[in-house]
Amino acid sequence: MSDDTNRCPCCGQLNQCAQAGADAPVSECWCFSVSIDAEQLAKLPPEQRNRSCLCPRCAQGLPEPSAD
Repeated sequence: MSDDTNRCPCCGQLNQCAQAGADAPVSECWCFSVSIDAEQLAKLPPEQRNRSCLCPRCAQGLPEPSAD
């Protein structure tokens, strides 16, 4: 995955995080009020941890949508 803080390190989709790329601290974001799936974080290589937020789907440990 890239170093783009606007993209989820798990799937590469936009993470929709208000903090991503913000120049100042933010007071409200979807990620402030959800529980992050620990298994998703554990799957990340150490060099990708704490660099960008997961997207809402990956944060909840939901499967990728099917292509049907």
